[in-house]
Amino acid sequence: MHETDVLIAGAGPAGLLLAAELALAGVRTTVVERLRERPHCRGFNLNSRSLDLLARRGLAEGLVAEGHQVPHAPVTGLPGPLLLADAATDHPFSLGIPQTRVEEVLEARAIELGAEILRGHELRTFTQSPDGVSATIHNGQTFEARYLVGCDGGRSTVRKQTGIGFPGVDARWFPLLGDVECELPYGVSAGPDGRSVYVIPRPGYVRIIVREDDPPADKYTPVPLDRLQAQVDAVLGRHVELRAPRWLTRFGDAARLASRYREGRVLLAGDAAHIHPPAGAIGVNVALDDAFNLGWKLAATVHGTAPNGLLDTYHDERHAAGERILANTRAQVALAEDDEAPLADLMRRVAAHPAGNRALAEIITGLDACYEPGGHPWLGRLAPDVPLRVDEVETHLAALLRSGRPVLVDFSGSFADWSPSVEVIAAGSSTSDLSAVLLRPDGHVAWAGAPGCGDEGLADAVHRWVGKVPRSLAVSGGGRVT
Repeated sequence: MHETDVLIAGAGPAGLLLAAELALAGVRTTVVERLRERPHCRGFNLNSRSLDLLARRGLAEGLVAEGHQVPHAPVTGLPGPLLLADAATDHPFSLGIPQTRVEEVLEARAIELGAEILRGHELRTFTQSPDGVSATIHNGQTFEARYLVGCDGGRSTVRKQTGIGFPGVDARWFPLLGDVECELPYGVSAGPDGRSVYVIPRPGYVRIIVREDDPPADKYTPVPLDRLQAQVDAVLGRHVELRAPRWLTRFGDAARLASRYREGRVLLAGDAAHIHPPAGAIGVNVALDDAFNLGWKLAATVHGTAPNGLLDTYHDERHAAGERILANTRAQVALAEDDEAPLADLMRRVAAHPAGNRALAEIITGLDACYEPGGHPWLGRLAPDVPLRVDEVETHLAALLRSGRPVLVDFSGSFADWSPSVEVIAAGSSTSDLSAVLLRPDGHVAWAGAPGCGDEGLADAVHRWVGKVPRSLAVSGGGRVT
């Protein structure tokens, strides 16, 4: 029998970032992953929102140095790009970088902080009680945990066994995807009847995407190379040899959202909580967003410092975000499929307007996320990474969140001894319309003080979002991967 505070099923982006966040807060965390080796790379995009969040833990800079910056947001159904130069972000670009590399960085971080990653361990069954969860792995090992988080994908065992509904719409079409070598040019290759093959450059190979004319009854049936070859030839009306297959699969445009993200001591994140069309390349990014929202709330709950109802706000905030993601990805697919419709024409005209282009870019990437709008433009949003001066040292706001704790940033010098339950950092800034801001551990603004208004509303915000927070938490290293 193994004991841990939080057991995470699934070592994808959501599971690994969540493990790192929990370990940062000193929570004993174990990740079980059924696969012994990291699978084929599914995605190659980190968007601006993800980079902004990762920067709050010091994880973005290294990834940015490795990746390829593109100054617009991925979008489906519009003829022109959604530019990010003027968007509300510290990273006005999309980053081309393999999902597998992102996972490597997150896994190394989680292990460094003390999380345990167990590969080749498939969660089979579990039961929960008012005090915890007992889970059994395929080899008979038992794990006793205070909480279980399902980050185990769209066919989530955790979601199904918990009995959480997964309403939505079934896929209507199934494109084939193949990582192969061939002589097709990059971009869109159109056939004689208007159908197309999409060719995306990858290091040493290309990724081909083509819609399957007659998908099998079982969408999980393996895709052989000859099936992909036949479909590409049929669309192009000629033969183009496909060679050296690395990965062949199919995906669909199904859209489903878990009816709830929490059931007792079991929670869901990433694809276990939502699946959607791949429009906008949002999949990895929304998984990271879920984990970043959940980590600090679950850690505070485990430590017994969370105010009442804090963990339930994970469902409230991220379920609503999931609804918006499903809506905008389905809308992109609809635009692509009926580009002659009046709505498509309207959206093209909106995207052609600078303000409309910026708004669409922020919606597609999740940069418009605002959990509780209020009087000040920062309230409820991710605080921008403004330059600061702390203890006579030049820094930025994001650096204040590296520890993963809530912070009261004092711009006026009048909050030094405000409360023992939250760290107060005096900072010089050009932000003249604020006396102070209370930042949640995820960087979202929980309270914004106006000059001359004192601390009105601050006590309520601390009571709601912070509770009793120790000044320091012991974080032990020595994580291991087996």
